Amino acid sequence: MRLFLTTVLLLAASAAHAQQGAAAAPAPWGSPTVDNGACCQSLDEVRGHIDRIDHDIVRLMAERGRYVHEAARFKADPTHVEVPARAEAVVRKAMSLAQENGLSPDIAEATYRPMLRAYLDYEQQVFAKASAAGQTPWKK
Repeated sequence: MRLFLTTVLLLAASAAHAQQGAAAAPAPWGSPTVDNGACCQSLDEVRGHIDRIDHDIVRLMAERGRYVHEAARFKADPTHVEVPARAEAVVRKAMSLAQENGLSPDIAEATYRPMLRAYLDYEQQVFAKASAAGQTPWKK
């Protein structure tokens, strides 16, 4: 049993080392396309940029969430949260901005629709918590 565990651990370590080496190795095909060809020399470098961007995206999503929370105050009741025409306009705007910035509009649409759904659900939760606390005009 000890030999088996040692073998598994060695294989796992070897696989991790091989992946690290591959992440630092030059690309096996193509040429750099980002920053006029100045980026990137390794998969590690690409991942570093993606990690930074992901951090920015989450920060912006949190900021958007704070404004969604704030928007609830301006709505008379939870039935005013879902406005399909508004949601559609937001998706269309995102698709247009995607096109202008070199992103496939399909990716923007596929990202924005579920994101908006999540924010709408969150706004409904804001209403539910306010209602439970007796802070809403429609339910006292």
